[in-house]
Amino acid sequence: MRSFKLVGLPFEPFSHLFTLSDAELRRATRAGVFATTKPGYPCRVSLSDADIGDELLLLPFEHQPASSPYRSSGPIFVRKAAVPAYLDAGEVPAYVRTRLISVRAYDGAHLMTDALVCEGAGAADAIRAMFAREEIAYIHLHNANRGCFSGTAVRA
Repeated sequence: MRSFKLVGLPFEPFSHLFTLSDAELRRATRAGVFATTKPGYPCRVSLSDADIGDELLLLPFEHQPASSPYRSSGPIFVRKAAVPAYLDAGEVPAYVRTRLISVRAYDGAHLMTDALVCEGAGAADAIRAMFAREEIAYIHLHNANRGCFSGTAVRA
């Protein structure tokens, strides 16, 4: 079985958004929020749940920008001053392990070739099994309940 690495988003494309007013954020279909529960606000940069009181942005993110029938965007949270996560190969962060996760595998033409829903504790096994197939180029994780993009798995 192949190993994998979960990759978070860089913070830089989002940093300037924290300087916008609430009205400017609304016009740009974004919202400033504060975490009121933990878990509940998973940051896609730090790959961890925000602490209660942390400031975040809730915004649309095009996680599947390829010219494909599966082109897609969805909501994500980004924590203010988030530090990018650097996970070890095979490591699955707690915010994934504690949620119901949709695991979606794509080939080099960006077509979904496999998908399943599993408890987050089983996500690593699902990712490894999908990457055992050579045609799988990358895998996206989504929170199964709310549909939010959760991260990308690449071969390690």
